[in-house]
Amino acid sequence: MIVDRNLRTINCSVAGLNILGISSVAELPQGAPESFIASSHRSIFQEAMLRAFDADADKDVSPIEVQLELPDGRLMMAQCNLAPLANPKGEIDTILISFQDISALNAAENKLDQANSILKSILTTIPDAMVVIDEEGVISSFSATAEKMFGYEQRDVIGQKVEILMPEPYKTAHDGYMKRYFQTGEKRIIGIGRTVVACKKDDTTFPIQLEVGEAKIGDERYFTGFIIDLTEKKQREAELQSLQADLAHASRLSAVGTLASSLAHEINQPLTAIANYLSAARDMMDGDLAANREFFREALQESVSESLRAGTIVRRLREFVSRGEINRRVLSIAQVVEDATVLGMIGAQERGVEFSIDIAPDTNHVFVDRVQIQQVMVNLMRNAIEAMTDSASKKLHIAVTSIDDEHVEIAISDTGSGIDPELGDHIFDPFASTKGDGMGLGLSICRTIIEAHGGTIHAEPNPEGGTIFRITLEKTGQEQEDGE
Repeated sequence: MIVDRNLRTINCSVAGLNILGISSVAELPQGAPESFIASSHRSIFQEAMLRAFDADADKDVSPIEVQLELPDGRLMMAQCNLAPLANPKGEIDTILISFQDISALNAAENKLDQANSILKSILTTIPDAMVVIDEEGVISSFSATAEKMFGYEQRDVIGQKVEILMPEPYKTAHDGYMKRYFQTGEKRIIGIGRTVVACKKDDTTFPIQLEVGEAKIGDERYFTGFIIDLTEKKQREAELQSLQADLAHASRLSAVGTLASSLAHEINQPLTAIANYLSAARDMMDGDLAANREFFREALQESVSESLRAGTIVRRLREFVSRGEINRRVLSIAQVVEDATVLGMIGAQERGVEFSIDIAPDTNHVFVDRVQIQQVMVNLMRNAIEAMTDSASKKLHIAVTSIDDEHVEIAISDTGSGIDPELGDHIFDPFASTKGDGMGLGLSICRTIIEAHGGTIHAEPNPEGGTIFRITLEKTGQEQEDGE
């Protein structure tokens, strides 16, 4: 529209007339265009018109926003632009006014403001750290939790490459990871999650669980990372492992207590034999040495053998009790089982237990900690011996067989009192015991050890009466090196 100093409409564009629903300027309502302005915005419009008439012809007048009330009852939020027009004398006597509908724009801006407000609220309150990056790896959002976690303020990292939050080698390799994803579309972390290492502002590194999501806004892609600090979780896991090791050690000490009386008898036998042989050798010294030479040699040889026998028992007991670190090696399963029976069967014969062992030739090697597997077997064997205390038939049998090309099984069967069917596999739960004075930790520790070796352990009734404990372990090649 073009209006004069009296704010009367001189002319109006066809488009304007169409919007107003009239065919000519003559049909405009009285007082137009001011009459179209909502009463709450008329003072704004009047002040803007005064400024426009006082302005120079070559200067732009700042636009204003006003609400229009159209003849058909519609409301329109419009941007009003004013352009002064000069007459031949250079005087401003008319103003060119244009109204542009900005209702949709304002609605979109309001929604955007609302979305930004929601996003800001999320970034402030979300319990997990959240970092948003674009396709170039540049950080565009950084939550309050992320600020606390990494030690950076939001203004320090916005616009920075996300590698600022990574230590080597992740920092150098990150661009390559993104490039490979854009080229192949292969998702190695997006929607999958991964445990990685992050870096704080003070260069301290710490473990995190990273979950990454992808979103498209127009033609641009953004990646949102949700981060959980695993420091406390890893510390708890380390404490739990330490506690399990302490419990295992305590279990071995407890086993030693039950073995003590039988062990004294076991060691006393070779010591008594040594004393007898040496006494006989001493007596032979008083006679004809030449005639008694062979008897003398035999007495000394037997003394050596008996001393080695006693030494073997003591050495294996010492290894059994020792609080060493986990030391997994490639070992012959036959040798592991046979060594375990040395301690497990101490005193069993005196209690009337018939012991037998059957090891299949194709069982090969396993990758285990010998002392820990030995602990499991000794625990099960001592339990079996105790369970057969009041049994008429006392048979303890150990069978080692191959299940398939990858697994070997150790079966320890007894003819004892058996396990209450209501307990089932709960006998492996902590503090679940079949003994009146038991703590219920032995079998729990056994399961922990076996599962840590990638194996399984379970119990089942023995058809001959009693119980069969079955342990499975993974086979390995003889050429495999030591290590985890």
